[in-house]
Amino acid sequence: MFNKELTQLLTPVVADLGLECLGVEYSPSHGNSLVRVYIDARGRAVTVDDCEAVSRQVSATLDVDDPIQGRYTLEVSSPGLDRPLYTPEQFARVVGQAAKVEVILAIAGRRRFQGPILAVEGEDVVLEQDGTPVRIAHANVHKAKLVPQYDEPAGKPGKQGKSGK
Repeated sequence: MFNKELTQLLTPVVADLGLECLGVEYSPSHGNSLVRVYIDARGRAVTVDDCEAVSRQVSATLDVDDPIQGRYTLEVSSPGLDRPLYTPEQFARVVGQAAKVEVILAIAGRRRFQGPILAVEGEDVVLEQDGTPVRIAHANVHKAKLVPQYDEPAGKPGKQGKSGK
């Protein structure tokens, strides 16, 4: 739940810089915890300057509000090809693409699903698993991320077939 509180605190800070806060991950540790903030820039790639600006503002906000006990490392990142998905709205933006979803409470005996996102209906995500639609309540999602789709080359070198003798 602490991730949601951090996301609520930091989303307006990131938005003030003209960027979107996709989500925040907090990984507590005895020595040095990790706070990872995923940002996105609509219609363009996230730049190093974007990450630096967000890092400065988020760091200042965390220093003032002081929600984290002890030492931590702050990491600001673009989501990458295997972008994490935190909200139903983020799932809706990528309908048709494949995702990996891990749930809190098992559905039909499963806790991990992978397949194309078929739809987002209210707070539910509908994912195809083994040819069957599976409805997953967003509140039951523990982790979710896109599965990168790499284009297959037309022909692989060295795989042409064996020549006859």
